[in-house]
Amino acid sequence: GKENVDSWHNRGRGGETTRFHTVNVAQPVRFSRKCPTGWHHYEGTASCYRVYLNGENYWDAVQTCQRVNGSLATFTADQELRFILAQEWDLEEKTFVRKDQRRFWVGYQYVITNRNHSLEGHWEVAYKGSSEVFLPPDPIFVTAMSEKENVLCAQLQCFHFPTLRHHGLHSWYAENCYEKSSFLCKRSQTCVDIKDNIVDEGYYFTPKGNDPCLSCTCHNGEPEMCVAALCERPQGCQQYRKDPKECCKFTCLDP
Repeated sequence: GKENVDSWHNRGRGGETTRFHTVNVAQPVRFSRKCPTGWHHYEGTASCYRVYLNGENYWDAVQTCQRVNGSLATFTADQELRFILAQEWDLEEKTFVRKDQRRFWVGYQYVITNRNHSLEGHWEVAYKGSSEVFLPPDPIFVTAMSEKENVLCAQLQCFHFPTLRHHGLHSWYAENCYEKSSFLCKRSQTCVDIKDNIVDEGYYFTPKGNDPCLSCTCHNGEPEMCVAALCERPQGCQQYRKDPKECCKFTCLDP
């Protein structure tokens, strides 16, 4: 980033006035936004997460996540799960569960292998080729199933109350995949420009921040090889305001 510094005067030798004017002062550049608006960023996995509140069955939720270049969330380690549990997901009143308990579809399925006195089976990652190593513990079964059903879908239950979130309290449910529920999508972090547009790998863009004159290359979701344009102050204008999203665009504030 950079900041515009007003001209100032300094007394030189012999009492004459020497006028100094600094157009730009270099400042450290920090990029804090690596996800589109509405998504939460987790540095540990370089990923973005978002809860969708519109109730969908598991298969429709899968397609919704794919349309935003993501998938139903799976987790690599306990630290990532704790991050998810600690978030406030900007939830509305209209949900499909109790107000203090939030349940979301996530990217696991429970495969039933034995239907004796209790349902026996094991968790699997729903999508082959995934690198996730964390699998849930034994689930809670809540709905009656027909004899033909051999696969149930995973719901992660979070709690709304801050004290419960802080302690990481949660539960895993194996639910009928055609029930409607909110769901949690996960996608890789991405480059997001100053106008909140997603930028593809290798393209030039202006990152979010306070410098609309910065141009960077998107590489692995990070802005790299950045260069900055320097702007002259507007001519014939003493007081002005810079446009926060347009390079070298000013509004004159003089009467």
